[in-house]
Amino acid sequence: MDISAKQVKELREKSGAPMMDCKAALVEAKGDMEQAIIHLRKRGVSLAGKKAARVTSEGSVGHYIHAGGKIGVLLEINCESDFVARTEDFKELLHDVSMHIAASDPKFVRREDVTAADFEREKDIAMAQAVAAGKPPAIAEKMVVGKMAKFYEEVCLLEQPFIKDQTTTIAQLIATKIGKLGENISVRRFARFKVGDANATIAFTAPTEAKEE
Repeated sequence: MDISAKQVKELREKSGAPMMDCKAALVEAKGDMEQAIIHLRKRGVSLAGKKAARVTSEGSVGHYIHAGGKIGVLLEINCESDFVARTEDFKELLHDVSMHIAASDPKFVRREDVTAADFEREKDIAMAQAVAAGKPPAIAEKMVVGKMAKFYEEVCLLEQPFIKDQTTTIAQLIATKIGKLGENISVRRFARFKVGDANATIAFTAPTEAKEE
């Protein structure tokens, strides 16, 4: 299919992906811009998976202040090199994720960081609700599985839909940057403070035991 330079340029501006990748995605999507973006996102996730074992010992700390100084966020995102940490794309990611945390108030970075106590409490509540609704045991179990998946989406930063694009999760947003910048990128920790709220959210994930490629 004949793909114009204008289409490639438009997709590059929307996705930030390299020109050749944009052209290949448009060819595969038969010129459909939205499908091409989906193709690039999937490729970004694939690239992210390949790079996930690489050490992220550099990075930056960013902040975001919202609602006239009523909500503040400190966030550390790691990457592999100081060079990438100083790029505009990395700074944009730091700002966007900080802003998202201010608005969405996640409690954990990843689902692996959810404590056993929090998991069991939510699971017990979900089961009690299913039983109270008169559901038979088999149906109740399925309902609990669905509710726990929703629970992770609500409280885990990486699984939340990005506030600026509800079709993209924070994990996918990061994967897109990984695909563009060519380095592993990971959220290390964040803190969210709200005026008048004594229970500040402080979340972190242990550094991944990784190896150089």
